[in-house]
Amino acid sequence: PLSPAAVVGAGLGGSAAAYFLQQHFGPQVQLDVYEAGDVGGRLATVTVNKQQYESRGASIHALSLHMQDFVKILGLKHRREVAGKSAIFSGEHFVLEETDWYLLNLFRLWWHYGISFLRLQMWVEEVMEKFMRIYKYQAHGYAFSSLEELLRSLGGEAFVNMTQRSVAESLLEVGVTQRFVDDVIAAVLRSSYGQSVLVPAFAGAMSLAGAQGSTWAVEGGNKLVCSGLLKLTKANVISARVTGISLHSSEGRALYQVHYESTEGQGSAFYDMVVLTTPLHPSRSNFTFKNFDPPIADLPGAFQPSVTSVVHGYLNSSYFGFPDPKLFPFTSILTTDTPDLFFHAMDNICPVNISAAFRRKQPQEAAVWRVLSQQPLDKPQLKTLFRSYYSVQVSQWQAYPRYDAAKALPPLVLHENLFYLSGAEWVASSMEMIAVAAKNVALLAYNRWHQDLEKIDQKDLMHKVKTEL
Repeated sequence: PLSPAAVVGAGLGGSAAAYFLQQHFGPQVQLDVYEAGDVGGRLATVTVNKQQYESRGASIHALSLHMQDFVKILGLKHRREVAGKSAIFSGEHFVLEETDWYLLNLFRLWWHYGISFLRLQMWVEEVMEKFMRIYKYQAHGYAFSSLEELLRSLGGEAFVNMTQRSVAESLLEVGVTQRFVDDVIAAVLRSSYGQSVLVPAFAGAMSLAGAQGSTWAVEGGNKLVCSGLLKLTKANVISARVTGISLHSSEGRALYQVHYESTEGQGSAFYDMVVLTTPLHPSRSNFTFKNFDPPIADLPGAFQPSVTSVVHGYLNSSYFGFPDPKLFPFTSILTTDTPDLFFHAMDNICPVNISAAFRRKQPQEAAVWRVLSQQPLDKPQLKTLFRSYYSVQVSQWQAYPRYDAAKALPPLVLHENLFYLSGAEWVASSMEMIAVAAKNVALLAYNRWHQDLEKIDQKDLMHKVKTEL
């Protein structure tokens, strides 16, 4: 039997991994989860006027089946939707505005962009339809030992290639126009990844799927999923920063010593299995591996710095061409890739607890806006966006992989029972991708532990799963 296992990191990846490990190995497995910061990782909230607001990781896609399951299992609720309109700003004018009337929106998109809009939708739907196969495979206990194998089983070589070429290239190839890519696709990717249309096609498709409507969030804050899963698995959460892992062997099996620092000082503990869910990049963690032969190399790639400013204030609507603030109709502003634009996106956000009586502030009232940018905003920039403000709360993150730096996908398996979950973000950095990867790592660990090799990296799974049904 597997006795103690360690999970490093208590964000969504770590809490989902702990939950899935326990689901497969059974309740007797002892789980230690190490977290230096707050449970929830990037799913964090900030408080303005005694209300909490999501500072990152704000929306979950309707097709996120694992996230849907977590919410059901934990007895959480979907947050009430508060309608709002979005528009794309070029720094001088709005290139695209949403209206109240859905058909008119479609007509506008058609008018501006012709068939590009339809081609985009078909492309995204095809990718998502194939991606959804993963839930069937996982329900049947199949796992993959590398990200490439996982992608191959869903969409063949074409899916692997989508991690190596840009979303712009893929869309131009299916007949989407350059203008549509520059106006619409660029704006969506800036608002989700803070990056350009050079992000890989797969990460782009995931982010564009989220932009096509039907997303949701958890009442009380998305981070409740993490704390809920850890509570449910009765995991032992250790408030400490893991500094390294040394390999020992006992009875022919690998035994791992996890070294950590906490307020009490330094310590270490031994485990049969370790799952790492924090990025192993020199920029993110100074993490050492001892006694590994061959040694575990530093992983290539870098992370994109990204800044969230939660501002409580009065929007300067005249900057956007609306001298009368009462007439400003948008709650969400995306931006095109224009050199002098200093922010990626901004939206008028609602608190994580939305009562039935809640209404959005009128555009002339003070509201809470979340502004995403690459650099912290200086005073003149804040004064450009806001006539005046009460408070600004800034959080800086190394939030997403710098996708243009990626050459190959990182490994999932670093050693015998040592797994690396964060690599999945190089395929796409979304809550669902992380949940899928957590389930895959738990199944992989289980199948390898029990030598059930029939369930790992199987070819032609679509056919197998159909016959099993």
